[in-house]
Amino acid sequence: MTKAAVDPCIFVILGASGDLTRRKLLPALLRLNAKGMAPDKLIVLGTARTADFDDAAFRADARRSLQSAGMSSEEMSHWCDECLHFLQMSKGDSDDYRRLATCIEQLEREHGTPANRAFYLALPPRAFPSAIEGLGEAGLNRSSGWTRLVIEKPFGRDLKSAQELNALVHRYYNEAQVYRIDHYLGKETVQNLLVFRFANPIFETIWNRDRVESVQITVAETVGIEGRAGYYEESGVLRDMVQNHLTQLLAVVAMEVPSAFKANAIRNEKMKVLDSISPIHPNDAVFGQYIEGMVDGIPVPAYRQEPKVRPDSQTATYAALRLEIANWRWQGVPFLLRTGKRLAKRITQIAVSFRCPPVALFRPNPCPEIQPNVLVITIQPDEGFDLSFEVKVPGDMRLQRQSLDFRYGEVFSDIPEAYETLLLDIVTGDQTLFVRADLVETSWHLYSHLLENPPGLHLYTSGTWGPSAADALIKKHGTKWLPE
Repeated sequence: MTKAAVDPCIFVILGASGDLTRRKLLPALLRLNAKGMAPDKLIVLGTARTADFDDAAFRADARRSLQSAGMSSEEMSHWCDECLHFLQMSKGDSDDYRRLATCIEQLEREHGTPANRAFYLALPPRAFPSAIEGLGEAGLNRSSGWTRLVIEKPFGRDLKSAQELNALVHRYYNEAQVYRIDHYLGKETVQNLLVFRFANPIFETIWNRDRVESVQITVAETVGIEGRAGYYEESGVLRDMVQNHLTQLLAVVAMEVPSAFKANAIRNEKMKVLDSISPIHPNDAVFGQYIEGMVDGIPVPAYRQEPKVRPDSQTATYAALRLEIANWRWQGVPFLLRTGKRLAKRITQIAVSFRCPPVALFRPNPCPEIQPNVLVITIQPDEGFDLSFEVKVPGDMRLQRQSLDFRYGEVFSDIPEAYETLLLDIVTGDQTLFVRADLVETSWHLYSHLLENPPGLHLYTSGTWGPSAADALIKKHGTKWLPE
């Protein structure tokens, strides 16, 4: 990360007593400060309904969280004392938001900072509308400096709710002020995918239907719902992972070369990809739900045995989908998406399988069928790239599969966490890695039919790669899931 121009500002976290603030936001802000990337004058103002919080309690809670994240005590204590403040907003009504406006102005006077403000909604999705309206009605949607609104996913729960939320946002904020955050887009490997494609013509020239057989995108988790039944029962895998994370990854893989490396140029090309996706046929979707099994050698319960999950729940924890992009570059190339909980391994990767040679030159020899070259882009863990290819075994006309690989951790000692990248982009005003309103709505539109008419549910054993129906889905295209 290089030092960008960072204006002094106040960073307001609505919902500062929550897990997101403790585990992600405060550690990311402190790491940016330690690297000299944060504003020289950064005020962090937390707000929450928590009755027993004040400045001292907020700072003490932050110290505990930061210590758990491995921060040094001296650096941490100084930063907490200098930067952190707290305001209780017990009711979340118009009076609370007027008090928030007064508190912000007072802190800006005390610290001598201009009126540059970022408002981060670290809140449950149901609280987004009231918070947006509260900020807007209190005049906190504008200032003499800059004002930015940051909204966590999920942005809506279907097309209609996303459109309503966008309309509410745009009542108070213009699109240039809005940062819809998808933390997957902040990962270094996702960002580097643009460089990998567009700075290396050797790959860009074969990145099309003439050379690519299929594209797989896998986001696999070994964890269950982690006590979030209240959220997950209403969400399910399609809303939780597919509509946002996997669809954004697909757009980055499939987009055309942008006219410039600028936010709207890149987002325009991503929008063209989503616009070109054909309607998803019901036979090209497999939904599943995990039952009891073993994960990492530990027995785990079925989804329906999780606390607060309905015993007859039909909520999907797994999805495998086949998508087609009806444009000149990708016509006829299947994009195969897979995600689920309680799977065999935690991994996020993109696998691009290239077409086999058109002539079976080596078939008369006693060697297996030639396998396709595959480029595997691993986003987490162990970020990097692997390119597989065939070589001849010395002394015999037999083929053996080998690979070239690159690992970020072996070359770069300091890989920023996704929230570091995204928070820095917020305070510097770079929207490249954030999701625009039209992208959100088009993404929801893609999956509307599956949300309204979900396919039948297939049960799968925890610790496996999902239901057998997903294997049958991909076999139709003469390939198999990677990793196996």
